[in-house]
Amino acid sequence: MDRISTVRVNGPMRSFLVPAPVGRRSAQLVVGLVLYTLSMALLVHADLGNMPWDVLSQGIARRTGASFGTVTLAISVLVLVCWIPLRQRPGVGTVANVLVIGFLVDPLLDLLDLLPDLPWAARAAIAGLGIVMNAVATGLYVGAQLGPGPRDGLMTGLVRRTGRPVAVVRTTIEVLVVSVGWALGGRLGIATVVYAVCVGPLVHLVLPRLTIAVPDAAPARASGPVSAGASSSPSPAGR
Repeated sequence: MDRISTVRVNGPMRSFLVPAPVGRRSAQLVVGLVLYTLSMALLVHADLGNMPWDVLSQGIARRTGASFGTVTLAISVLVLVCWIPLRQRPGVGTVANVLVIGFLVDPLLDLLDLLPDLPWAARAAIAGLGIVMNAVATGLYVGAQLGPGPRDGLMTGLVRRTGRPVAVVRTTIEVLVVSVGWALGGRLGIATVVYAVCVGPLVHLVLPRLTIAVPDAAPARASGPVSAGASSSPSPAGR
């Protein structure tokens, strides 16, 4: 008989358990990361403002001539190096995050570039879709509980070592990367602001419903827009 794990779903009325096959965590992780990458590509293609870390990636890419995906991959590796003094431990999900996003985002951007020029309203709709998709994707990959993304791990490591609140650490990191990215030519716009304001509450809404309970592990909790971390829910980004 196949082993069964459980998913704890917290609602306003009561919590309950939903049977889930072992292996769902890996499948959920992969689906979440693919959707996360697609959400990144949608926001970049809409050209109304990127997610905070993607403003930096795009700025460096424009300055160096490297592809967006190559820069994203390189930044992820550099952020992981910063985990060493923070004594953060990567998981399977951490490695998958680096590889899936780093290698998949360029092909997705190439596909989106095949679309004809779109009016502002259509680009706004694409950006909105990207933001909602990003929140769902974050809930999927964080809820799999197989390890944080590089940027989220950096944030939580700094929170633990400095004792500062999550919101302060996350905001400081994101303001820094956005400022540097914008100075280098990365796209900072209305979608960046909407993402920062909306993705946290959206992740907070979906994460409890997508978190897979594992033995001896506390369910994942929203604590700032996880783009890798906005104010007080996960990020992707987080990643």
